[in-house]
Amino acid sequence: MNGGEGPNSYTHNSKQQRKGSYRAKVLLSNSIQEKLTVENKLNTANQQVFRIADLGCSVGPNTFASVQTIIEATELTFKTQILEYKPPEFHVFFNDHVGNDFNTLFKTLPFDRQYFAAGVPGSFHARLFPNSSLPFIHSSYALHWLSRVPIEVMDESSPAWNKGRIHYTNAPKQVGEAYATRFAKDVEFFLSARAQELVAGGLLALFLPAVPDVLSNSDTVIGTELDLLGSCLMDMAKEGLVSEAKVDSFNLPLYYTSHKELKELIGRNEHFTIERMENLNNDPKKHVILPKPSMRA
Repeated sequence: MNGGEGPNSYTHNSKQQRKGSYRAKVLLSNSIQEKLTVENKLNTANQQVFRIADLGCSVGPNTFASVQTIIEATELTFKTQILEYKPPEFHVFFNDHVGNDFNTLFKTLPFDRQYFAAGVPGSFHARLFPNSSLPFIHSSYALHWLSRVPIEVMDESSPAWNKGRIHYTNAPKQVGEAYATRFAKDVEFFLSARAQELVAGGLLALFLPAVPDVLSNSDTVIGTELDLLGSCLMDMAKEGLVSEAKVDSFNLPLYYTSHKELKELIGRNEHFTIERMENLNNDPKKHVILPKPSMRA
């Protein structure tokens, strides 16, 4: 992600993620109030501290809005479950890759925040926190990023070599299978790590872009956009502006799962149960690109 606060920064080019977070706000708040049990979720050594982690936070301001929703919902839950209510202190951990612009993130922290903030650089496909240290973990618009591009799609001797493309959209089925396998492994690593970090009965809230079960990636808006981007790069290679080998070596580490696929992957993990799973965009037609002659080059 581009850091800083310039015109090309993530801060000024994340409206889609912001819309998704806004749509998820009510679901996130209601789920916390319905599913979170306060008992044994606090550090009671000296004072009450409720810890929250936002994984794949980037540089804000979307992460701050999500954190505020989580805190407000948690406070309401405390009030309803504890007779002699005493507000806990909140400690929020912001996580992203080591190359993330944490300087901009912390420079733009809300002045009126009611929590302590800390940065945790590193990949969320591995352990980030001590055992049983977090009652709530949140991740939004991040898990669709793969830990790495599947090796097979860059291997010329592999049936999954993705020559002339930068993604699995409209690619041979072997390419899509390689991406799906990589995503499945990443989800397994992610859930295994979170299972160790969450306290017993802790909550994990995941929001990620996906495609409807009834559609293929090539029939979606995002699939068409990625296919078009790849075609533009190949046209540049044909004109000698960039080498074809360089284009062939470039593949986007993005995978858009489906409701059915994600449910199956989570079901394989013995540490988690799905308490609630919803589609925030219930109209599949909003994902579809209808073929028109004007869209073809």
